Amino acid sequence: MSTCRQVAARMVAPGKGVLAADESIGTMSARLTTAGVEPTPENRRAYREMLAATPGLADGVSGIIFCDETLHQRFADGRPFADAVRALGILPGIKVDAGAKACPGLPGEKITEGLDGLVERLAGYAELGAAFAKWRAVITITDELPTAAGIRANAHALARYAAACQEAGIVPIVEPEVLMDGTHSLRRCAEVTARVHAAVVAELAALSVDPAGIVLKPNMVIEGADHPERSAPEQVAEATVDVLSALPTDLAGVAFLSGGQPPERATANLAAMQVHRTPWPVTFSFGRALVDPALAAWAGDPARVADGQAALAERVAANAAAVRRRAELQPA
Repeated sequence: MSTCRQVAARMVAPGKGVLAADESIGTMSARLTTAGVEPTPENRRAYREMLAATPGLADGVSGIIFCDETLHQRFADGRPFADAVRALGILPGIKVDAGAKACPGLPGEKITEGLDGLVERLAGYAELGAAFAKWRAVITITDELPTAAGIRANAHALARYAAACQEAGIVPIVEPEVLMDGTHSLRRCAEVTARVHAAVVAELAALSVDPAGIVLKPNMVIEGADHPERSAPEQVAEATVDVLSALPTDLAGVAFLSGGQPPERATANLAAMQVHRTPWPVTFSFGRALVDPALAAWAGDPARVADGQAALAERVAANAAAVRRRAELQPA
């Protein structure tokens, strides 16, 4: 078994998910400011260490995605972040894209940048200890969007990134996110998500990317944030698994993003999916749905680190329990 396959299998191990703590400097600074914390490099470092050092985190988290700044920082005791989290039994990962920008020729659509120099950067991240990477593409739903060209452009970029990762011995997390923004229905989200997945699978195959050496990080199939009706977890689960049925059967696993859902709703939807049989594990790679309560509880106060860690541990435990239900509901 290749190294990428071994690492990918570990990332989606039973009862575990991936913690996304990879906000860009700008995004993280804005979130700290909103929480009443000065957005300094040291406070961003302290926040990420607070999360990573949560007691027992490895019981429910297989890996943590960091941004470039964090992977170059150190724990307060002087250990590099990658070394410190590995010592805790957690795989360190790195976000390698340069963000989604307006796509020339496609009004209203975005293309994720960062392919230039990626091979060299991946080699550097491997030396720093990164076991996996992440690249996020964003797809917006309107009455006219996305276009076939917009989907194809993002799918091709994801495939080029994934191929580069595997050549570097790093597992790619492939994240094609159909955004919740808008008034669209669950059915419309399902239709767009299916089109996106079909394009991504085709581009991955064209570049000979090994499905068993990647983790797919898709959106759940869910109605838009401004849609007047909320779908029940059972409806979200059925629609999502139906769309995912077209994925390769040898995929390492699926780790959903939360996409701005409230923490409890994301967990309920994840739990509802566990009753459905799939050829690969179905788990979580949540960001805000895990860390928002922790940031609010910590609020930059060194005396409240334990409070922030307790809030994170509570959300991780809830999602790990949801994933572990799969073994109970689908005995071998």
